[in-house]
Amino acid sequence: MAHQLDDVWDDWQKAVNMTAGELETWLESDDSQSVGQKDDGGEATGHKSGRRIVEILRTKKADLTDDDVQHMAKVVGYVHRHTAQRPSGDVSDTAWRYSLMNWGHDPLKG
Repeated sequence: MAHQLDDVWDDWQKAVNMTAGELETWLESDDSQSVGQKDDGGEATGHKSGRRIVEILRTKKADLTDDDVQHMAKVVGYVHRHTAQRPSGDVSDTAWRYSLMNWGHDPLKG
């Protein structure tokens, strides 16, 4: 487990560039809840993932579980795939950015 965590940790730190507080506030917004794939009109996959990311960010590295590490790897993969699809022009108010932010990554952050 520790080895898997070490493998994903650096990528996780780069992929998730929002703090737990920033992400939590974002997830409460209408923009956050307006994007993503929803099952049966429920919560979008990315929004649900965002809530899980907040929990992981608030957990000490030593206390992370195998499930946490698996989710961290999933987040890293999503952020990498999605950032590669960046649309041209100003992305400030786009579903593309909002989806990424649900996964803890704000592409406008330096």
